[in-house]
Amino acid sequence: MSLPIVALLVYMAAIIVWNFVLKRNIGEAMIVGLLVVTAFAGTDALAILPHAVGEAMQEQVMFAGLAFVFMSYVLGRTPILDNLIEILNSMLGRLKGGPVYTTTVAAGAFGSVAHVGAAVTAAVGSVTIPWMKRAQVKPEIAASVTAGCAGMGVTFPFSATMFILVGGLATTGTLTTDQLVVPLALGGLWCLGVRLVVNYYLVRKHGLAPMDAGDLLPFRSSFARGWTSLTLFIAMLVPVLMTMGWTGARLNDHVDVDLGEAISLIVWIPVLMISIVLVLGRKHLPRSGSGWYDLLAGAAPRFGVIGVTIVAAFAASNVLAEIGLPDALTSALGSFDAPRPVMAVLVGLVVVAIAIPLTASATMAAIGPVAVFTLMSVGVDPVTAAVAVLIFASTEGASPPAGAPIYVAAGLAQVDPAKMFRPLVTYFCLPIMGVGVLIASGVLPV
Repeated sequence: MSLPIVALLVYMAAIIVWNFVLKRNIGEAMIVGLLVVTAFAGTDALAILPHAVGEAMQEQVMFAGLAFVFMSYVLGRTPILDNLIEILNSMLGRLKGGPVYTTTVAAGAFGSVAHVGAAVTAAVGSVTIPWMKRAQVKPEIAASVTAGCAGMGVTFPFSATMFILVGGLATTGTLTTDQLVVPLALGGLWCLGVRLVVNYYLVRKHGLAPMDAGDLLPFRSSFARGWTSLTLFIAMLVPVLMTMGWTGARLNDHVDVDLGEAISLIVWIPVLMISIVLVLGRKHLPRSGSGWYDLLAGAAPRFGVIGVTIVAAFAASNVLAEIGLPDALTSALGSFDAPRPVMAVLVGLVVVAIAIPLTASATMAAIGPVAVFTLMSVGVDPVTAAVAVLIFASTEGASPPAGAPIYVAAGLAQVDPAKMFRPLVTYFCLPIMGVGVLIASGVLPV
């Protein structure tokens, strides 16, 4: 086994041991992994490490990751998402099992803007789990549906997990963020669709009732109260429409610059989203300097962990590239012959297994680029491979026994987490892994 591949395996082991076995946070684990892998550079280590870290600090993805963390934190201090859930509830609550459908669609909507699995579970579940229980949904099913939807924070752009994977691939020129935006959104919609099919099955199997009438608002009332929450999605749609597809091409005909190059999605989307959240939630946000100081102080720990994780992940990718990992992987994978569907299943099993003890972000930092290269070795194009790998990693919330969303949902539903393990694996983990396999195999387009 070549030195670069040994370095990669030791790097992964260091992260897993530090984060899962020693129970330290992922930021520390990524620093340890970076130092361990740099040691494999030998006498060049002291020259390579500062250069690798410096390159990582200059990535736009660094700004985007921190900006989305701030946006998610501020969003949680406002009623914007509660208003959105009420609108969805008015639309879906009258169906049999209505609160189950509301939970799933709300988690998709929240996941597309907040992206943190445990936060998706807490924000949506705190509202919809009581609704589900009053509609005679068993507590373990209510909790499983909520935790099983946590992964949609990963399968929609622009999660920190996506940025970490793209950062690892960008060092080899494999993929850019802009290339991944629309395909990942389509992949996220496939995952949402599968969850809705699972909802339909659960509703029929358990004979679930519609929403309790006391929890329902007329659509006209909920829309009048919360329609402004829908403007949050404008921040994502406008930059995408300006730079991509038919609309982007038409706009480029009338300006002197290439909008695709002039407008950076990973800069402008979080900026616009933060601006909209600040406007919509202004009545619920601080109005004094000391109030804003307290709010920023509360967000600071999240900045630290995410920032360190992203920088360390990028820096480690740079180090691995310097010591020859891309060439070593190309050589090793070229000797392994398997049909594309078989390779997709194998990669899926490995990523899902690693995502059990680790978060999706840590999984992508540890093995994401390798998983993508492995799929590419059997003819999967880089964008499709990246979408599939992110979908595999999104099972973190539905993979017993270690996923944080499992325990958040169990606490909200007041149920023994062990009772959720079988439904989570059966109804969420395996079907979502199946979506990733079908995408990698070319059956589902993205």
